[in-house]
Amino acid sequence: MTYSFDRITKRTGTYCTQWDYIEDRFGEADLLPFSISDTDFQTPPEIIKALSKRLEHGIFGYTRWNHLEFKDAVQKWYRERFATEPHQDWIVYSPSVIYTIAKLIDILTAEEDHVVMQTPAYDAFFKMITDNNRQISANPLVIKDGKYQIDFADLEQKLAHPKAKVFLLCSPHNPTGRVWTERELERIINLCSKYDIFIISDEIHMDIVMQPNKHTPIISKATELENVCICTSASKTFNIPGLIGSYAIIPSEHIRNEFLLTLKNRDGLSSTSILGLTAMIAAYQSCGNWVDHLNDYIKENMLFTKDYLEKNHLGATLQIPEATYLAWINIENLSYTPEQIQHALIHVGKVAIMAGDTYGAEGKGFLRMNTGCPLSKLTDGLARFTRAIHYLEKNS
Repeated sequence: MTYSFDRITKRTGTYCTQWDYIEDRFGEADLLPFSISDTDFQTPPEIIKALSKRLEHGIFGYTRWNHLEFKDAVQKWYRERFATEPHQDWIVYSPSVIYTIAKLIDILTAEEDHVVMQTPAYDAFFKMITDNNRQISANPLVIKDGKYQIDFADLEQKLAHPKAKVFLLCSPHNPTGRVWTERELERIINLCSKYDIFIISDEIHMDIVMQPNKHTPIISKATELENVCICTSASKTFNIPGLIGSYAIIPSEHIRNEFLLTLKNRDGLSSTSILGLTAMIAAYQSCGNWVDHLNDYIKENMLFTKDYLEKNHLGATLQIPEATYLAWINIENLSYTPEQIQHALIHVGKVAIMAGDTYGAEGKGFLRMNTGCPLSKLTDGLARFTRAIHYLEKNS
């Protein structure tokens, strides 16, 4: 089956965070958004068909996730896409990745303990850690030859701190788009083992990877499986976050049981969304070909963005990310402050692109632009970006 990602589907009027509520984040309502990390692509037809069949049933009662069909689908996906297979007992449901991470941090740490993470970082990490009275211990990524690298000397220093208990890994990395190599993952695992640090690996972007890069699930490299877990979801890949549902792979029986007790007894969230469950099973059972086509389309969008910025001599540059549909655009060479650029983007270009410092101080000098959209929308967005920069040039 062939798929078209050029189709424009109107999202306004659907309670859509990215389109209907853009004013909440940017202060203006009439903007073309490239912000929230969902895509503007329709969910694969195989998923829509499965959902339609389930909707025809007409009863949507309390729903179990702990069964073979759910776990078999996850195993099949990992076996076929990543050449590894998590044990069925390790796979547990969660309503969202951030919920899973927050609860695991609560289980694994005490107040004021350190959570080590690489920056820049997904903005929800900052709020989730500090609002749970834990301390962020930042391991800033460094740019060498135009590519983000891990500062392993600094990482070891942060992991060696007596208050450090958890390393929160984003793999692939949001917002920089790095795909960690097997060697990098092995060094991380060895350091965490040395200092008895538990690794929570957020792998929600695992499916959107530019060839020849290859995502490696952390569990496939870990030798001490009791000290590592994966938190992930089908939501970003298949554009189904509104259906609710994610899962974790937790090899440690003790930690897994604590998590499930929290999920069911303390928070009362063990009954899953039937539509989220149906969509995820259908996705993992039959949508691998769709993901391959999606990756090809995203890569072409990235190449188009890079070429556009270069040809129009805007002073902004893009290093094609190894993963994600998030373009991490470098604006450090522009003669304007990030605040001036944001003001022009919003009020002149009428376009919403995330400021890099949203993801920490190390993101200042960058923009994060969601390219998970039809090419026509991306073209419009880049033209608006150009209009904003030209305005600054004329008025500086």
